[in-house]
Amino acid sequence: MQTIDKVLNAGNLTQACYEVVRNKGAAGVDKMSVKELKGHLDNNREGLMERIRQGDYIPQPIRGKEISKGNGKMRLLGIPTVIDRMLQQAVSRVIMPQHEYMFSRYSYGFRPERNPLQAVTMALNYINSGYQHIVDIDLKGFFDEVDHCLLMGLLYRKIKCPITLQLIRRWLRVPIWSKGKLVKRRKGVPQGSPISPLLSNIILHELDTEMERRQLRFVRYADDFSIYCKTKQEARMIGNSIYIFLRDKLKLPINREKSGLRRPINFKILGYGFVPTYRKGEKGKYQLVVEEKRWKSFKAKLKELTRKTTPMSFDERIQKLKEVQRGWINNFRLASIHGKLNELDGWLRNRLRYCIWHHWKKSERKRKNLIKLGVEQGQAYAWSRSRMGGWAIAQSPILGTTITISRLVKRGYEALTTWYIKVAPKYKSYPLFPIV
Repeated sequence: MQTIDKVLNAGNLTQACYEVVRNKGAAGVDKMSVKELKGHLDNNREGLMERIRQGDYIPQPIRGKEISKGNGKMRLLGIPTVIDRMLQQAVSRVIMPQHEYMFSRYSYGFRPERNPLQAVTMALNYINSGYQHIVDIDLKGFFDEVDHCLLMGLLYRKIKCPITLQLIRRWLRVPIWSKGKLVKRRKGVPQGSPISPLLSNIILHELDTEMERRQLRFVRYADDFSIYCKTKQEARMIGNSIYIFLRDKLKLPINREKSGLRRPINFKILGYGFVPTYRKGEKGKYQLVVEEKRWKSFKAKLKELTRKTTPMSFDERIQKLKEVQRGWINNFRLASIHGKLNELDGWLRNRLRYCIWHHWKKSERKRKNLIKLGVEQGQAYAWSRSRMGGWAIAQSPILGTTITISRLVKRGYEALTTWYIKVAPKYKSYPLFPIV
């Protein structure tokens, strides 16, 4: 059975359709939404399969959308049509098992049963094992620089089906609609396509193979990778040789501004930083912290959700807060963040009190609600007519002693520290990986 037969298998296409619908996402240039995909597939399945088998299927242009990278720069995200996303998902489901088994155990990005926390844990294990001179390499615009000929050659090693290869090549070459015009693409993998993570792992597997051949200690998550060495001289030699390999063999440029030799104290990986631990008997060891910009972005999200003018009921606000805070804490649960979360909890509760105070609006309603919460009539009247700003009142004892933590909890509020205690591992309980 050829690869394309497995791709177009009814069960595989149906499952790919389900995964695209589950992942949601915006519409492409044809404006078809994910909600319309299943109906379209049911009505046009035979015709679509025939066009693909005959080699007549032409992917539609990718819709370009710029998103902020958080440092003042923008990243161009490619949004294929939902039909192309479904077909890419179907191809990815078939060819991934052909490549997954050979990928390095030190590659953690976009792979089943692999996650960023494993990459961070491996980096911490290296550092605490004495490999504290780090080669930190940042690939410059990796998704925009992938060489198509090199990638297709690597795919041909495992995929001999010409129709499948033709389909992948057309996805690679399809133009992108950006700022009102079509832009040709002669290199790069569209960031945002379902098949892009697999293609990036296939080409960077060549880098993993080279580093394993040299018996280097490394961690790679997608296009972010670092190498761990005993001495500065060793790190410099390895960094220079890997730079030459990337330039000459994989034709990938390095961002010199973001790359270099690091010590643990000034090294960051996937939002985590490293600081010395002063526990007895652990001299020279490091523990994990969250880098400052991740704290700022997290606080900005919480601030947006608790903005008093955001049209949202209190229950909706609490639900959205839970989703954001649980996702963030799950991602950074390996770090020592209990103290900072405790401070953030106090600020967040005052933000919620401010929203409640603003929702009461009129002075008479404020007075009645304060009385219901146990405030004496005279004091309730005085506070309801106060000229203090809402944020000042939210931090005052009048709301702190009435809209208490227990009352907020009854309405669904969950403290950041409560969830952190539930999911955070105990010190020294990090999963250990073999260090070769």
